[in-house]
Amino acid sequence: MKKIIPSYIRVLVIFFAVFGAMEYFIDSGDKPAFIKFPMVSLFLLVFLFLLIAIEVTVNAVDTITYHLLTEEQKAKLAETKELGFEDSPFVKNVKNFLFKTNQSDDEGELLLEHDYDGIKELDNNLPPWWVYLFYACIVFAAVYLVRFEIMGGDDQETELKNEIAQAQIEIAEYKKTAPDTMDENSVTLLTDAADLAAGKAIFTANCIPCHRADAGGQIGPNLTDDRWILGGGIKNIFHTLVNGGRDGKGMISWKGTLKPKQMQEVASYVISLQGSNPKDPKAPEGEVWVDPNTPKTAAATAVVPDSTTVK
Repeated sequence: MKKIIPSYIRVLVIFFAVFGAMEYFIDSGDKPAFIKFPMVSLFLLVFLFLLIAIEVTVNAVDTITYHLLTEEQKAKLAETKELGFEDSPFVKNVKNFLFKTNQSDDEGELLLEHDYDGIKELDNNLPPWWVYLFYACIVFAAVYLVRFEIMGGDDQETELKNEIAQAQIEIAEYKKTAPDTMDENSVTLLTDAADLAAGKAIFTANCIPCHRADAGGQIGPNLTDDRWILGGGIKNIFHTLVNGGRDGKGMISWKGTLKPKQMQEVASYVISLQGSNPKDPKAPEGEVWVDPNTPKTAAATAVVPDSTTVK
C-alpha cells in the first residue's frame, strides 16, 4: 500500500514540530531554547533517534515481508503499485545514502567463523545513519570540550547565578516605580491636585479622630507646624505611617490597612498642610525638622530660635 507521507518526511515533521513548540512555549530570553536548555534538547534528540530506529525497523519488516511473498504475489503487487514520491531518483539516492550498507545479499559471504551453540554471526556493516550519528556525537563532544573546558564558557550553575543577579537588579528597578512595593527609601513627594485630593480623602476617613479635620491636633499632635516627634518630610512621615508611632502611646501602624500608594498620598497631603495655621491648634510637640538636603544657608534661616521646651 502506498504511503501518503513517507517515513523520513514524518520524522522531520515531528522533529521540527517538537523543537518549534519548545522555542514557542519556553521563554529563553535572547538565546534559542535548544541552546539555553541543552538537556531538553538532548532528550528531544534521543526521541528523534528512537523515531528513526522505529522507522528503520518498520521498513525492515516491510522488506522481509516482501521477500516472503510468492512470485505471483510480487507480480500482483507490482501491477497495482503506482509510481509515487518514494520512487523518485532523489528519494532513492537519499535512502541509499542513509540506509544502504553496500554489502552482499548472500549471507554465506557475510558469515563469520564464530559459532556459539549453533548461533552464527554475520559481518554486517552498521547502517550509514548510525555511523553519521556517531560521528556527529564525536564532533559535538569536541565542540563542548573546547567551549566549556578550554574557552571557559558559562556552565549551567554560572548561568543560573547570572540570571538570579540580573533578576535582582530588575526587581530593584521595578520597586523604584511600583506603587505597591514602595518603601521609605523610594517614596517621593506628590504634588498633583488629584493625588492630594486622594490623600485628603484617606486623611478624612482615618485620621480626623486624632488630628482633627484641619490637622490642628487633638489626641495626636498638630501636623501643620514645623515640629515633628518622629521627623518630618515625606520619608519620615511614610515611615511613621508604615511602622506606627511611639510604643504604647503613639499612632498605630497602617501597613495592614493602607497600601503603600495610599500612604504616600496621605503623607503628601499632610505635608501640603504645613503653615495652614488652623484655629486653636494644639501646642507644638517634638523638634523643628529641617530637610537635610536643604542648603545650609537656607537651613540657617529656616531654624528660628524658640524658647519652647522640646519633647
